[in-house]
Amino acid sequence: MSATIRQPVLFLGHGSPMNAIEASPWRAAWADLGRRLPRPRAILCVSAHWETRGVYVTAAAAPETIHDFYGFPKALFDLRYPAPGDPALARRIAALGADLPIRCDPGRGLDHGAWSVLHVMYPQADVPVLQLSLDTRQPGPWHYALARRLAPLREEGVLIVGSGDIVHNLGLFRFHASAGLDWALRFRDEVNRRIAARDHAALADWPRLGTDAHLAIPTPEHYLPLLYALALERDDDSVETFNDDVISALSMTSLLIAPQRG
Repeated sequence: MSATIRQPVLFLGHGSPMNAIEASPWRAAWADLGRRLPRPRAILCVSAHWETRGVYVTAAAAPETIHDFYGFPKALFDLRYPAPGDPALARRIAALGADLPIRCDPGRGLDHGAWSVLHVMYPQADVPVLQLSLDTRQPGPWHYALARRLAPLREEGVLIVGSGDIVHNLGLFRFHASAGLDWALRFRDEVNRRIAARDHAALADWPRLGTDAHLAIPTPEHYLPLLYALALERDDDSVETFNDDVISALSMTSLLIAPQRG
């Protein structure tokens, strides 16, 4: 594709690793994205499952598939996603960090926050994939500012994907419940309202959003990828919400941020 076409930005609620292999409406929506979005020259994924001190970008030419979980069926552990990397693009991303240093990691592979959704979107594994790590010691506004540095990549054919969950509290998750808990639904709705109002400052400073926010975000790693997507929204972008479901204490809510048509 032409690098002059601005790529969209995604935030994907990835939920359980089993969504990688089990049929579901969420999985069907991921597959549909792969068919209808402009084909990227590369993908940069900000996953909840790579936490580091400092910020790193994968720089392997052939990143391995990391199975960073346990207690799941063998079929999930057998799954491989052999997408290539792009060391030159990794160096480009590192340069964009400027005074917010991003370091290249040539040994890191792709965790399930990345491959569980991408292998559904791009099953041929023929689009280079890189990951950006999360320094979860840093506050939300810091992550939002770092994400803004990545904006030129959209014009260079790079699809940026945040992969996490807006509501993610496994400690309060009820495994035999299908309906969202009251506080989880309220927080999902509040976040959706603030996204529609482009109130990014409040979303970046989520600890100030009250009790529901603290229940929804007991640790920040699954929420932070949302900020990377929102930071890349432009004035002429539209925001489409999909997979807007809450299961007990986990949300699948996802966003497509793309240039407005016409």
